[in-house]
This record gives sequence, structure tokens and C-alpha cells, in this order.
Amino acid sequence: MVIAATPDISFLIPAYNAADTLAECLASLQQQSRSNWQAVVVDDGSTDRTWEVLESIAKTDSRILPARQPNAGAAAARNHAARLAAAPLLCMLDADDWLDPTFIESMQPVAEDSSPAAIAYCAFRRVAPDGRLMQVEQPPILTGDVAKHEFSSFCALAIHTVVFPRSLFELVGGMDESLQTCEDWDLWLRMAFAGAEFRRVDKCLAFYRMKADSLSGDPIKMVRDAVRVTTKAQALRMQQGLSAEGPETGWITPPVSQLRMLAWVVSAGLDPKVDIAALAALLPEMPDAAGYENFLAGVILHGLQTGLSTDRADDLVDALDKWRPAFLLLIQLIEKHSLPGTGRKIIEAASWHISAANPLRSFALGNVQVVSAALETLSRIPKAEPADTLVMHARSGGQHVGTFVGPLWGDLSIRAQIRLTMHEMQAEEHLQTPPTLAYISSWTREALRGYRAFGGLIIRNGRRRGRLERLLAHLGRKALLASAPSDNQDNDARLSDILRKLERDPAPLFSNPSGPQPEERNAAPPVRSEEEYWEHIFERPDPWNYVSVYEQVKYEHTLNLIPEGIEKALELACAEGVFTEKLARRVGRLTATDISQRAIDRAVERCRDHRNVELRVLDFVRQDLPPEQDLVVCSEVLYYMKDEEMLAAACLKMAAALKPNGYLITAHAHIREDEPARTGFDWGNPFGVGTIKQVLAAQADLALEETIETELYAIHRFRKGPVAGPVLRIEGHGTPLEADVAKHIIWGPAGVNREVAWTTEVTTSVPILMYHRIAEQGPAALRRFRTPPEIFRKQMQFLRRQGFYTLTAQTLADLLRSGEPIQGRPVMLTFDDAYLDFLTDAFPILAENDFSAEVFVVTDKTGGRSDWDSAYGEPAPLMSWSNIQELHKKGICFGSHLASHTPASAMDNEAFLAEAKLSRNALQSRLGTAVESIALPYGATDFRVPGILAHAGYGVGFTTRPAKATFSDNLFGLPRLEVRGDRPLEAFPELMGLPGAYIG
Repeated sequence: MVIAATPDISFLIPAYNAADTLAECLASLQQQSRSNWQAVVVDDGSTDRTWEVLESIAKTDSRILPARQPNAGAAAARNHAARLAAAPLLCMLDADDWLDPTFIESMQPVAEDSSPAAIAYCAFRRVAPDGRLMQVEQPPILTGDVAKHEFSSFCALAIHTVVFPRSLFELVGGMDESLQTCEDWDLWLRMAFAGAEFRRVDKCLAFYRMKADSLSGDPIKMVRDAVRVTTKAQALRMQQGLSAEGPETGWITPPVSQLRMLAWVVSAGLDPKVDIAALAALLPEMPDAAGYENFLAGVILHGLQTGLSTDRADDLVDALDKWRPAFLLLIQLIEKHSLPGTGRKIIEAASWHISAANPLRSFALGNVQVVSAALETLSRIPKAEPADTLVMHARSGGQHVGTFVGPLWGDLSIRAQIRLTMHEMQAEEHLQTPPTLAYISSWTREALRGYRAFGGLIIRNGRRRGRLERLLAHLGRKALLASAPSDNQDNDARLSDILRKLERDPAPLFSNPSGPQPEERNAAPPVRSEEEYWEHIFERPDPWNYVSVYEQVKYEHTLNLIPEGIEKALELACAEGVFTEKLARRVGRLTATDISQRAIDRAVERCRDHRNVELRVLDFVRQDLPPEQDLVVCSEVLYYMKDEEMLAAACLKMAAALKPNGYLITAHAHIREDEPARTGFDWGNPFGVGTIKQVLAAQADLALEETIETELYAIHRFRKGPVAGPVLRIEGHGTPLEADVAKHIIWGPAGVNREVAWTTEVTTSVPILMYHRIAEQGPAALRRFRTPPEIFRKQMQFLRRQGFYTLTAQTLADLLRSGEPIQGRPVMLTFDDAYLDFLTDAFPILAENDFSAEVFVVTDKTGGRSDWDSAYGEPAPLMSWSNIQELHKKGICFGSHLASHTPASAMDNEAFLAEAKLSRNALQSRLGTAVESIALPYGATDFRVPGILAHAGYGVGFTTRPAKATFSDNLFGLPRLEVRGDRPLEAFPELMGLPGAYIG
């Protein structure tokens, strides 16, 4: 008899009618490489020979402790066993499972009775009823809060793969005996929230026996208990104040977790007697499964493979008739409670996974038809009903040579299959050339059509051999396609019929819009002198908008610094005389000068009623200044000195023109290049008011007497003589700022210069930001889709400060097609739905930050309201066509958001194609320009979408997949980063990949 020492680990084994398997289970313990273990086996009211078998084995091995109880369930039996256990570590082993001989050796050193408690867990294999070992199932890594995330959603560990401290088991109160299933899941959940550390052992050390029909008997119990565990998980999460629910935070909502269990139970059980609707009624809430399609497809396939005891996903094809009815009923249930089209996407994901496991299998599942075509022996393939989506794998010599995924319109004739192979898969070299009269005739006809090129190459020398070979290959491909059998019911013919039908009654195609067109920007003639440069600037009157609020407030600030009693004054760079007219009222005699004759001519006209003003052309840098001035005013011009040496010479000249105790007043802006750590203009001048002030203060004859400082500019008054001490006044600049002024301002501390980034940085990815409304008010349920204007302003100022520039959809598509690294820091700004607040709130902020945007229009709803949001409260107003046309002239780009805001996945092929063309034609007709971009409502894309959008004439499409766009992305499936209105402002730099950068 084996004598037990004090054990290191106790195995808790409930046994109910386990006479056939208990001996094998205990034998796996007796074969362990480490013998210091205990097995506490509790007979849970068995009615077979379990107790006799147990007693017989225990008599020969004192490490096995037998116990009995009336039938109370597995959880109660394990709790009973735990109370009898003598070891500090525990493991729960079912009586029909077994362990690898190295289980204790591998697991015991990893688990620790420490603080925090350490739990060891490993991989396992299911064992089919016929004894086959299934594939290894590797559990996830459960470090940190990941364990809380995972166990809040499902049971991530098999019960017999875990070793844990007995003290932890006692701390959390053992197993919940009110649960008939999911009791192990509930235990791991409570241990995770108790702070335990989960440590994975990367070995497969446990084996789980699958019994025939073991899953079909208790689906109601499993769903009911899953509801209880996930509800408990939500309460624990709220108690600990952990992150809000949602896929982006790692927390799956309880309703989705409960649906997950329902989907798995239905798929694993495959019991035709199970009422899926009755199971669903056990859920407190049926969730919208949109966004979880791939996740649920994986759950369903895992359940199917478990229930059917198959190792490979493609083995499911052989049992398709057995599981397809329940699968489609489950999809129908999910679709009923979800965004329209969600069911389609689950079917697509499941079909793709099955097909990817073995591209040689053909099958049809719901709306998806998977075809495996041997190119050597092509034959007609009928379209399965109700399939409208095709996955076609082409193979040659038994090898996979290409795949097409897209819409299915009709039967796959041989010609249709050849066209897909040639044009969509680019695998024409694998096609066989048939030695038929039809092919020879087609080849001859194609050769005659191109006889000039063909003959020209034949009579050339050998250097044209490559071109000749390519031409012959091209002729062969066209001849092969022309000679292949087809008919009016095949895929290509059906599509052609639909396109012709749509063309017979299209929306008006775009034409040149009436009214004035944007002016063409002719290149400026080459400038040969300073005078010519300034004459060119003043070709257009008021080139800097001197009458704006910003300029007028600055003029008032400047006038406030002019002392009383000025008799003789000189104004340099007076431009068109807007300030001259004001200054004339404050001085006795005024000489106003400018380098431009055009500017002086306009100033003369403006100041014709002021007798004390003399206006004349003067280049104050190269020419002498009128002397003996009481006041010299020189504003907004000293930036244009080419260097500080020229600036110092000009300042010296101005100081010399003053009488003793005369005054010099200058107003200049803060320039970002000059003062990078503060708000300033990005004009690119070598210096601004910071350097100008320093150079003036360095003049021996001048002393700073008074300053008016604003955030954007400073006005200084210098005196030619002694001063008591400089006075500083802080004032505000004029608002609102004109867009032409604001777009040159970079707000806040140091960032990245846009031009410097352009020359020093390249990138292979582009963030495409997705906004909806820019507004304060709206339904609470739509808060995430609404960004307040002031928050939006700070976000745009952040992008400007960090050197970003905006791309249009067409430019982005061209850059991605090129495959070349992209210069600088590009970003694309997109706005879905074309809300009216884009015009009133978003566009002014974009303009003041020198950004453009792409707005996606629901073309049948323009001028109306967002009725798709009516379930949440008052729908928001949308822009009218006149609004859209006005913004288009100002540089905003527009794309389609379809015509009706219906999810694309909810429409059949023909309806989707018709609506996509209708929306595009409406935009082109109204805007008078080609439209190539589209963002599908709700991001509802599917396998058919790229192909149908291409047929509708689009060139680039945007989804809601959260990622940056890269060269590997399909141009009809570009991802976007949602800017959520319910996130703190500080989340924006992190979204842009600049966590911690200043924003505010």
C-alpha cells in the first residue's frame, strides 16, 4: 500500500456515476512524476458502482481519501472535498478527466500561497467520445486586469487546468453551490477580482473527456447560470470602479457575454429539440451584436467543432446539413435585435474561416457561396440560392493560385470564371489554352484587330522580343475569354443587364455648374526687385484686410501710445492709408510713405480730405528718411528685413530721423519661428516682434518707454532720450479673427513646425479622424457622436501646433496607391452625415486652423433632419444643397453617405448598387465635379462592398474600423479613428499617437 506524507497539492474530485472512468482518472495521479499529492474523492450520491470502485482503489493508496454525500451537485462536492483537503495548493479534477504525468512537476512551482496569491494554469486537449485527441486549446495570457476582463465575459480556463492556493479558495468563499453549471467560471471571476495573479504554464498537461450528448441536456442551465455570473461580474467591476464597458476598453457588456454563451450552447448542442427563442428569453436583454460579428462567428465555430468533435474548421463542411438549420435560426435571432446586416457579416466571417482552413472545399452557407475551381477542368457552376456573395478559390495543379471575394450576380459560366481568374486574381498564367477551333478563330480575329502593332513588332529586330511576347500573351488571353462558353444567365451577363437598367434612368450626371467659377491662380511673374514685389502684392486692393476687427483694434492700441502734442510725424510702410487717416487726426503734419506706387495711389484717394498729410513713394531701407521728426511710426514691415544686420541698419536710420526726445512706435506680431515657445504666427519670417524689440532696445539713442502686449502682437513706444522706466500694459486682441488671419496662428507652447516636418519626416500610415456633429446640445444617448465646438477648436489647434496638414480623399488614395513614404505629418478629417452644425460650428474652426475636410452626405436627406436618430430624441438638422455648394466653393470636399442612410449590409446587391450610383450622381450633378469617395452608414461593409462600389464609380471608401490607414489597406476599406465626444480632451493626443503632448 502507498503511504501518504503531508501532501503538497490536493485534488478535489467529485464523482457521480463515474464507475467507468474514475480508475483512469486516479491512475493519472498515481503516474505523476511527483508523488506527494492527495486526492479527495467525493461520491455525490452515485447510483452505480462508483463507491465500490473508489473504496477498492483507496485501500491500496492512502493518498486517496474517499468521502460520500447525498447528491447535491458538483459545486457542493468540491466544497466538501476542499474541507477535507490537507495540502496548501488545490486543483479540481473531474472523475472522467486525467492529467499528464508531469502536471504536478510543472504546475506546483508556479502557484504560490503568497500576497497576492499566484494561480498556475495550462493548456488542455478535449478527447472525443471515440477517443480521438482534439487540438490543443491554449488559454489567453491573463496578466493584470486582463483576467478581470476575460472572466467578466466567459470562462477562459478549463476547470482541471488550474492550481490555486487553498487560502485563496477559502478567502473567496469556495464554490457557489447555487450554480448547477459555470461554477468554475464564477470561482475564477471572484479570484481575479480578489487580486490573484494568474500565471500561464505553456504546456498541455490536462485532458477533458467529451461525453456523447453531454452538452445538449443542460442548455437552459448553462444560459441561466451564465446570466448570473456575468451580472455578478458587472457588480464587481462597478464596486472596484473599473473602466466603462465597451470593446475599446477591453470590457464586454453583460448582454453580449450572455449572447456569447447562448450562441456557444446552441452551436455545441445541435439539439433539434432546443427552442432557441426560449433560450433567448432567459437573457435579460438581447444586445445589438453589430461590431461583434467576427467575435460571435469564432464563438459559434468553436461550439460547432466542440459539439461535432472536429479538429479542423473545414471538417464542418461534411456535416453542413446537420448544423446549418440551427446556425441560420441563431443568425436570424441575432439579426432581429441588431443593426440590419449584422447576421450577414457573421455568416461571412464563419464562411471565410471555414474556407480558409481548406480552399479546396466548396459549399454554400446562407448568402455566401464558396467555390473551389480547378483551372484545368473548368465547368459551369450554378448560383446557389439565396447566395449573393462569392468566395472563389482558383487552383492549378492542386495548388491554390488566387482568390476572389465579391458580389455574386448569376451562375458562374466558364467564361465568368476565366474573367475572374484573369482580371480579379491576376492568375491568367495558370489558365489552360484549349486546342479548339473556337479558340483558334478567336485568336485570329484578335490578331487581325491588332495587326499594325503585331506586324510592326515582327519586322523589328530582337530588341522587341519582350514586347512581342507580351502582345502574344495578351492576344491569347483575349481569345481565351472570347471563346469560353457563357450565356445570358451567367454572372457577367446579369451584372451587365443591371448596369444597363440603371443607366436608362440615372440621376443627372454632373455638368459645369452655373455661376462664377473659382479664380484660377496664375503663377506670379518673376520678381526682379523689391519694388516689383510690393507692386505685385498691391495688385489686389486691401491685400491684408486692413478693415478687419483684428486690424482695427491693433490701430486703436497704436493710437493709444501716441503722446499729445506731436507736430511732425513720419509713417513708414503706410500701405493704402487706412491707419494714415486715423493718425492724421492726432498729429500736426504727417508724411506717409510706402515702397509701392499702387499703395500710395490708393492712400492718396483715401486721405484726400486731410490737408496735413503728404503721401509719397519711399524705400526706407535704401533711401534717406526725412529728418527732425517728433514721431516715427513703423508697423508690420520690419519682418521683411532679410537678416538682423539689415534690421539693425533700418532701426539706426529711424532713430537718426527723430528729434531729441522724439518717439518711435512699432507694432509687430509674435512669429513662431522667432519665439517657438509661445503663441505666434507661422509666416516663416526669420524674426518677429521678439527680435525686433531686442534690436531696437540695443540702439544707443533709444529707450523703451511703454508696451502694449497682446497674445498675438506687441506695440512698443521708444523714446530718443531718458525714460523713468518701461510701462507694460496687457490688452486683448480684436475678435473674432478673420480666417485669413487665424489660419496662420499656432496656439500654445512649442510644437512641430509644419514645414520642418515636411522636410525631415516621412510616414507609412495616415490617421483618418471620424467626427459626426460639432455641437453642445443633443440627445444624451448620442453623446459620443457630438464634440463641443470649444473642444473641437482645441483639437484642431493641437493638430496645427504639432505640424499636421490635411489630405483630401483623392490625394490620400493617390498616395496609398504609390506605395512611397508620405512626407510630413498628414491627417484626414472626415465628418459623417453632413449636419448643419458643420457649416455653423465646424467649418469656421477648420478655416481658422488652415484645415480642409471630407464631408459625407446622405443625399436623399439634405435640408432635412437625421431621422435615423429619431429613437434617441429630436433629430438634428442637416445641411441643404445650397449650404453644401457654398462650402464646396470654399475648399471643403464632399463624398457619399449613400442616399437613405441604410446599412449597406442590409441591402441586396442590386439595391445597394442602385443607391450607391444614385447618391454619387446626385453629388456630381450638384457640385459640378467628380465624386469618388464614400463612407458607408454605420461602417456597415461586407464582402460585396468593394466590388459593388467599384461598379458604381467610386474610387475610395471609408469604414469605422479603428486604425491608421496604411499601404496594405484595401482602398474601399480604409479605417478611421473615431473622435468620441464623451472622452476627455486629454484622450486626443493619445489617439494621434502623441500621448502626454500639451492640449488646451
